[in-house]
Amino acid sequence: MKKIKLIVNTVTQNYPIIIGKGVASNILKIASENSIKFEKCLIVVDKNIPKNILAKIKRSLVKKKIFIHYIKATEKNKNLNTSNSILKILLDKNFSRQDCLITVGGGITGDIGSFAASIFKRGLKFINIPTTLLSQVDSSVGGKTGVNTNLGKNLIGTFYQPKLVISDINFLQSLPEREKICGYGEILKHSLIDNKNFFIFLNKNFSKIISLKSPFIEKAIYESCKIKKKIVEKDEKEKGLRKVLNFGHTFAHAYEGTLNFSKKLNHGEAVILGMQTALKFSMMDKLLKLKDYKLIKNHIKNSKLPMNLKKKFSIKDINKILSFMSIDKKNQSKKINLILLKNIGSPIINKEFGINKLRIFLKNELSH
Repeated sequence: MKKIKLIVNTVTQNYPIIIGKGVASNILKIASENSIKFEKCLIVVDKNIPKNILAKIKRSLVKKKIFIHYIKATEKNKNLNTSNSILKILLDKNFSRQDCLITVGGGITGDIGSFAASIFKRGLKFINIPTTLLSQVDSSVGGKTGVNTNLGKNLIGTFYQPKLVISDINFLQSLPEREKICGYGEILKHSLIDNKNFFIFLNKNFSKIISLKSPFIEKAIYESCKIKKKIVEKDEKEKGLRKVLNFGHTFAHAYEGTLNFSKKLNHGEAVILGMQTALKFSMMDKLLKLKDYKLIKNHIKNSKLPMNLKKKFSIKDINKILSFMSIDKKNQSKKINLILLKNIGSPIINKEFGINKLRIFLKNELSH
């Protein structure tokens, strides 16, 4: 079993990310190698996860006392009620802080489970086993936890680092094409905000990455995690630099909210549309050179990534989009804070814009 190990070193916690084929069959061995001990664990699992994945994980936890809790991992269920259902089991089964919570699923499962772990007795051991490409390259790294409210995404949450992340590439085989594309959106984002050479690699090898061919998929996941690791280590609690990870997300979260967090647009697709909008805005505001804009746009087009905003929204949606943008967590005033791009690898943070400017821009985007 060939595995890649990446260590994330934050102020509050150092933890390994293990990437490779079949690594989830060796959870206890990997945990032991990294001095992680527990006797009892609660596995919080997305009920849509294939049974063979959960069976593999259970087999790898032999001799441990295991409890399993299934959740319906949707944006609408990513709420305090679902977190409470996890906390109730931890309390009923008398979990201590030396026991462990393990999440198995995508980013929603990881976010809900890690949030519950962070507030149970002020901190329970937490292992994340992300099963989607999106969660393996993004939400499993960095310690952001959270749940949604009717007013927006992730408005209630904590920063809480896991003890261990295990990214088993074999689990990606069961993903539909749409889910792979969603994960690729975050990989692309990481290249755009940090590393032009990585973008060139993606531009050249997109089809091999999306079809999960080795060693291209491993490199894409590793490089993506490495970029996020570097940023998180410098700014664990998003005081400044870490905001660059939200490139495209101010628009993306507003798009998701406008469609009521429905399956019409999932998070990865929203991020791709949001990045495209941010790129266009960057160019229109004379921040991003036309040459770089065209290079990125051609990559999105040639890769057949979701890119048609007008298929999802019309001018009548603008007020709703702007209302969601106005409650974004990055905002410090009545203006809207956007993460934009100067060139590939060079993001710009803390640029603020009035709602009227954004209204004119969106009206132009949705009417042509």
